[in-house]
Amino acid sequence: MQTAPIKPLKPWFQVIDDVGDSIVWSEFFGNDNPVELDIGCGRGLFLYTAALNNPDINYLGLEIDYREGRRTAERLKKKQMQNARVIGGDGNIVLTKMVEKHSVSAAHVYFPDPWWKKRHHKRRIFTQQFTEILSDVVQPEGYVHSWSDVVEYFDIIKSLMDGQADFETRTPPTARDPEHDMDYQTSFHRKKSKLGLPIYRGLWQRKVLTQ
Repeated sequence: MQTAPIKPLKPWFQVIDDVGDSIVWSEFFGNDNPVELDIGCGRGLFLYTAALNNPDINYLGLEIDYREGRRTAERLKKKQMQNARVIGGDGNIVLTKMVEKHSVSAAHVYFPDPWWKKRHHKRRIFTQQFTEILSDVVQPEGYVHSWSDVVEYFDIIKSLMDGQADFETRTPPTARDPEHDMDYQTSFHRKKSKLGLPIYRGLWQRKVLTQ
Protein backbone atom coordinates (compact mmCIF):
# COMPACT_ATOMS: atom_id res chain seq x y z
CA MET A 1 0.00 0.00 0.00
CA GLN A 2 1.42 3.35 -1.06
CA THR A 3 1.60 6.20 1.39
CA ALA A 4 0.68 9.74 0.43
CA PRO A 5 3.69 11.87 -0.53
CA ILE A 6 4.85 14.36 2.08
CA LYS A 7 3.88 17.88 1.11
CA PRO A 8 6.74 20.34 0.76
CA LEU A 9 6.32 22.88 3.53
CA LYS A 10 9.53 24.89 3.41
CA PRO A 11 10.14 27.49 4.72
CA TRP A 12 7.27 27.04 7.19
CA PHE A 13 8.50 23.64 8.36
CA GLN A 14 12.10 22.54 8.41
CA VAL A 15 14.05 19.93 10.32
CA ILE A 16 17.29 20.74 12.08
CA ASP A 17 19.44 19.42 9.23
CA ASP A 18 17.63 21.71 6.78
CA VAL A 19 18.57 24.78 8.78
CA GLY A 20 22.30 24.24 9.09
CA ASP A 21 24.74 24.81 11.91
CA SER A 22 23.41 28.16 13.10
CA ILE A 23 20.50 30.52 12.65
CA VAL A 24 20.96 34.13 11.60
CA TRP A 25 17.56 35.65 12.30
CA SER A 26 17.75 38.32 9.60
CA GLU A 27 18.40 35.60 7.01
CA PHE A 28 16.00 33.06 8.47
CA PHE A 29 13.03 35.46 8.45
CA GLY A 30 14.26 37.99 5.90
CA ASN A 31 13.99 40.96 8.26
CA ASP A 32 15.40 42.40 11.47
CA ASN A 33 12.21 42.19 13.56
CA PRO A 34 12.30 40.83 17.13
CA VAL A 35 12.12 37.06 17.51
CA GLU A 36 10.04 35.08 20.00
CA LEU A 37 10.22 31.32 20.56
CA ASP A 38 7.35 28.92 21.15
CA ILE A 39 9.12 25.95 22.72
CA GLY A 40 7.03 22.81 22.23
CA CYS A 41 4.55 24.56 19.96
CA GLY A 42 2.37 21.46 19.55
CA ARG A 43 -0.65 22.15 17.35
CA GLY A 44 0.44 25.75 17.00
CA LEU A 45 -2.55 27.76 18.20
CA PHE A 46 -0.37 30.24 20.07
CA LEU A 47 2.20 30.45 17.27
CA TYR A 48 -0.44 31.02 14.60
CA THR A 49 -2.52 33.54 16.57
CA ALA A 50 0.44 35.50 17.91
CA ALA A 51 2.04 35.77 14.47
CA LEU A 52 -1.25 36.83 12.90
CA ASN A 53 -1.85 39.52 15.52
CA ASN A 54 1.75 40.78 15.63
CA PRO A 55 3.09 41.03 12.07
CA ASP A 56 6.15 43.01 13.23
CA ILE A 57 7.36 40.15 15.44
CA ASN A 58 8.88 36.89 14.15
CA TYR A 59 7.84 33.63 15.81
CA LEU A 60 9.71 30.34 15.71
CA GLY A 61 8.05 27.19 16.99
CA LEU A 62 10.15 24.25 18.15
CA GLU A 63 8.43 20.87 18.08
CA ILE A 64 9.92 17.40 18.46
CA ASP A 65 6.81 15.73 17.00
CA TYR A 66 7.14 16.18 13.24
CA ARG A 67 3.48 15.42 12.63
CA GLU A 68 2.34 18.19 14.95
CA GLY A 69 4.97 20.55 13.58
CA ARG A 70 3.89 19.94 9.99
CA ARG A 71 0.23 20.41 10.93
CA THR A 72 1.09 23.81 12.33
CA ALA A 73 3.18 24.67 9.28
CA GLU A 74 0.28 23.83 6.96
CA ARG A 75 -1.81 26.51 8.69
CA LEU A 76 1.01 29.02 8.32
CA LYS A 77 1.46 28.15 4.66
CA LYS A 78 -2.25 28.47 3.95
CA LYS A 79 -2.11 32.08 5.17
CA GLN A 80 1.32 32.63 3.56
CA MET A 81 2.52 33.99 6.89
CA GLN A 82 6.04 35.35 6.58
CA ASN A 83 6.71 35.89 10.28
CA ALA A 84 6.21 32.35 11.59
CA ARG A 85 8.20 29.14 11.12
CA VAL A 86 8.51 25.72 12.75
CA ILE A 87 11.66 23.65 13.23
CA GLY A 88 11.10 19.97 13.86
CA GLY A 89 13.51 18.16 16.16
CA ASP A 90 15.11 18.38 19.58
CA GLY A 91 14.61 21.95 20.75
CA ASN A 92 17.60 21.71 23.09
CA ILE A 93 19.87 21.29 20.07
CA VAL A 94 18.39 24.39 18.45
CA LEU A 95 18.69 26.42 21.65
CA THR A 96 22.20 25.38 22.63
CA LYS A 97 23.92 25.02 19.26
CA MET A 98 22.04 27.09 16.68
CA VAL A 99 20.55 30.19 18.32
CA GLU A 100 22.83 33.18 18.89
CA LYS A 101 23.16 34.11 22.55
CA HIS A 102 20.81 36.77 23.89
CA SER A 103 19.08 37.15 20.52
CA VAL A 104 15.50 36.26 21.48
CA SER A 105 13.05 38.80 22.92
CA ALA A 106 10.76 36.20 24.53
CA ALA A 107 10.44 32.46 25.08
CA HIS A 108 7.02 30.86 25.55
CA VAL A 109 6.65 27.41 27.13
CA TYR A 110 2.98 26.55 27.43
CA PHE A 111 1.59 23.41 29.04
CA PRO A 112 4.81 21.35 28.90
CA ASP A 113 4.31 17.61 29.23
CA PRO A 114 4.31 16.77 32.98
CA TRP A 115 5.50 13.20 32.39
CA TRP A 116 3.42 11.92 35.26
CA LYS A 117 5.28 8.72 36.15
CA LYS A 118 8.18 9.25 38.53
CA ARG A 119 10.57 7.26 36.36
CA HIS A 120 9.78 9.66 33.49
CA HIS A 121 10.33 12.90 35.44
CA LYS A 122 13.81 13.18 33.91
CA ARG A 123 12.11 13.83 30.56
CA ARG A 124 10.47 17.03 31.78
CA ILE A 125 11.68 20.06 29.89
CA PHE A 126 12.05 22.31 32.93
CA THR A 127 15.30 21.54 34.72
CA GLN A 128 18.05 23.69 36.17
CA GLN A 129 19.93 23.22 32.91
CA PHE A 130 16.94 24.42 30.90
CA THR A 131 16.68 27.64 32.93
CA GLU A 132 20.35 28.25 32.17
CA ILE A 133 19.65 27.71 28.47
CA LEU A 134 16.85 30.28 28.66
CA SER A 135 19.25 32.67 30.35
CA ASP A 136 21.63 32.25 27.41
CA VAL A 137 19.13 32.80 24.61
CA VAL A 138 16.76 35.46 26.00
CA GLN A 139 18.04 39.00 25.58
CA PRO A 140 18.35 41.45 28.49
CA GLU A 141 14.88 42.67 29.55
CA GLY A 142 13.31 39.89 27.48
CA TYR A 143 10.71 37.53 28.91
CA VAL A 144 9.95 33.89 29.65
CA HIS A 145 6.27 32.94 29.77
CA SER A 146 5.10 29.56 31.05
CA TRP A 147 1.62 28.20 31.83
CA SER A 148 0.50 24.84 33.15
CA ASP A 149 -2.65 23.17 34.39
CA VAL A 150 -0.64 20.84 36.65
CA VAL A 151 0.01 22.58 39.95
CA GLU A 152 2.73 20.15 41.06
CA TYR A 153 4.70 20.73 37.89
CA PHE A 154 4.06 24.47 37.86
CA ASP A 155 5.42 24.69 41.41
CA ILE A 156 8.63 23.11 40.10
CA ILE A 157 8.75 25.49 37.13
CA LYS A 158 8.20 28.48 39.40
CA SER A 159 10.79 27.33 41.90
CA LEU A 160 13.39 26.84 39.17
CA MET A 161 12.70 30.16 37.46
CA ASP A 162 12.36 32.14 40.69
CA GLY A 163 15.69 30.70 41.75
CA GLN A 164 17.44 31.49 38.48
CA ALA A 165 19.65 34.45 39.33
CA ASP A 166 19.51 35.90 35.81
CA PHE A 167 15.72 36.41 35.92
CA GLU A 168 13.34 38.53 37.94
CA THR A 169 9.84 37.29 38.71
CA ARG A 170 7.10 39.44 37.22
CA THR A 171 3.31 39.45 37.56
CA PRO A 172 1.76 37.47 34.69
CA PRO A 173 -1.10 38.93 32.64
CA THR A 174 -4.53 38.75 34.23
CA ALA A 175 -6.70 35.88 33.05
CA ARG A 176 -9.55 36.88 30.74
CA ASP A 177 -12.56 35.11 29.29
CA PRO A 178 -12.00 33.92 25.70
CA GLU A 179 -14.47 35.28 23.17
CA HIS A 180 -14.49 32.22 20.89
CA ASP A 181 -12.86 28.80 20.43
CA MET A 182 -9.75 30.20 18.79
CA ASP A 183 -9.30 32.84 21.50
CA TYR A 184 -7.27 30.63 23.83
CA GLN A 185 -3.52 30.63 24.38
CA THR A 186 -3.16 27.05 23.16
CA SER A 187 -5.35 24.07 22.37
CA PHE A 188 -4.44 22.63 25.80
CA HIS A 189 -5.56 25.89 27.39
CA ARG A 190 -8.91 25.55 25.63
CA LYS A 191 -9.32 21.92 26.62
CA LYS A 192 -8.43 22.41 30.27
CA SER A 193 -10.40 25.64 30.64
CA LYS A 194 -13.54 24.00 29.28
CA LEU A 195 -13.11 21.31 31.92
CA GLY A 196 -13.08 24.05 34.54
CA LEU A 197 -9.51 23.38 35.60
CA PRO A 198 -7.33 26.18 37.00
CA ILE A 199 -4.49 27.51 34.87
CA TYR A 200 -1.23 28.56 36.53
CA ARG A 201 0.74 31.35 34.86
CA GLY A 202 4.31 32.50 35.26
CA LEU A 203 6.30 35.41 33.85
CA TRP A 204 9.99 36.18 34.29
CA GLN A 205 12.18 38.95 32.90
CA ARG A 206 15.86 38.55 31.96
CA LYS A 207 18.08 40.85 33.93
CA VAL A 208 20.42 43.29 32.21
CA LEU A 209 23.82 41.76 31.55
CA THR A 210 26.57 42.80 33.93
CA GLN A 211 30.18 43.32 32.95
